[in-house]
Amino acid sequence: MKLWRFNGGLPSLAEHKNESVHLPIETAPVPKQLIYPLGQHIGSPAKPLVKIGDKVLRGQKIANAQGAISAPIHAGSSGTVVSIADHLIPHPSGFSAPSITIQTDGQDNSIEFKPQPDFRQLPATELVQLIRDAGLVGLGGAAFPTAVKLNTQNKDTPIDTLILNGAECEPYISCDDRLLKERAHHVVEGIEILLYITGAKRAILAVEDNIPDTFTSIQQAVAQNGNGAICAVQIPTIYPTGGEKQLIQTLTGKEVPSGNIPADIGIVSTNVGTVYAAQQAIIEGKPLTSRIITVTGEGVKKPHNLEVRIGTPINALIDVCQGYTKHADRLIMGGPMMGFALLNDEIPIVKATNCILVASQQEVITEKQAMPCIRCGLCASACPVSLMPQQLYWYSQSDQLEKAEKLNLFDCIECGCCDVVCPSHIPLVQHFRYAKSALKVQKHEKHLSNIARERFEAREKRIAREKAERAERARKKKAALQKKPAKEEIEAAVSRSKAKKTPLEEKD
Repeated sequence: MKLWRFNGGLPSLAEHKNESVHLPIETAPVPKQLIYPLGQHIGSPAKPLVKIGDKVLRGQKIANAQGAISAPIHAGSSGTVVSIADHLIPHPSGFSAPSITIQTDGQDNSIEFKPQPDFRQLPATELVQLIRDAGLVGLGGAAFPTAVKLNTQNKDTPIDTLILNGAECEPYISCDDRLLKERAHHVVEGIEILLYITGAKRAILAVEDNIPDTFTSIQQAVAQNGNGAICAVQIPTIYPTGGEKQLIQTLTGKEVPSGNIPADIGIVSTNVGTVYAAQQAIIEGKPLTSRIITVTGEGVKKPHNLEVRIGTPINALIDVCQGYTKHADRLIMGGPMMGFALLNDEIPIVKATNCILVASQQEVITEKQAMPCIRCGLCASACPVSLMPQQLYWYSQSDQLEKAEKLNLFDCIECGCCDVVCPSHIPLVQHFRYAKSALKVQKHEKHLSNIARERFEAREKRIAREKAERAERARKKKAALQKKPAKEEIEAAVSRSKAKKTPLEEKD
């Protein structure tokens, strides 16, 4: 299969995957508490369906989706709802957000699942609804509701290609690798489901060329279970080849235009972890209550991959990994390139969590002395999205945000390639994140201002209309009064009428 090369990228990042990938997936025990932030996905936060004191079962829906772009949340084990309040969430801001806390009972009782092994007997729209009801979101980190991505029935461009992203280009992360090693046949079943739903003619499952054993497992599963439409492909190990647009370009040679989505060019792309979750949701009838994550780094004694109940506090996973080492310095959700630091280990695992990196000082350099830009252009050469990071940096630093937006600031995937190659150690991605946030705030404030202006204008129009209506009523009343005969005229008319009466009429 012919492959293409996207612009930029870094081919020589230290991988650090052997520390965790050599051990099989271990199922983490159910913790004493499960904590569920209501906003675990892109879009509107879920709305609680339970109240404090309610008993719940594993798989029971505890929060419902709100709006088209949203996803429900399900309990990861049986227990009692003990809190619905703000709790620290995994987010770069370090903020708290509304969350549901369940005290588990140790029984792990579940609802009755409703499997659909013969899924082709159901229409695609019904399968999409089952996936929505199961709470599936993108498990590669984006957390975009899967049902929205798969709902392609009304698209102008028919879906031709389904791409399954198994390229874990970020250092340290190996959960998808272990998933494909151990459960490749389940993933292939999930691909069959997505092919049926989307109507795509072919599916391409891509992994990097540095994991030959995993690729062999995939090939065997495709040969045993595939219908001929599935193709497994090895791609060069170049960071960030696992980015959605970069992977699409690598496999098809097509570029997704700025501001568009893959479906606009006939492609649906999703992570292999999401595909596995789709298989579990349809074939097994199980909602999304657990996922596989990598716990690794020099700061933890036994790095490996765990299947974890969503909502599990991070400290419970550290215990499974035999605790911290003396080198533990920083806790990061995600990898060293695109991850973000966490304030403490009481924060729960969410649907988007693919890795917990317990880093030492040597693994993550947190303090660099930034120097003036020397205009070397290395950042532009490394950018996989063909942006101009140098220009974006100047505009972001000087708060010329609209100019930065015109240079496609929002196309930045925050991969960190420009940071790595910058000889002046300028934290470029930090500036870009700031600029994006500031622009979003500006747009939100402008939106609120427009709403206030429209309300003010509507009020002024209403007041003017009511004033005009009152004036018109007064004018009509005055005109009516002017038309009435005077009192003297009425009395004269009565006198004339009496004078004209005949004697007979007077007698009567």
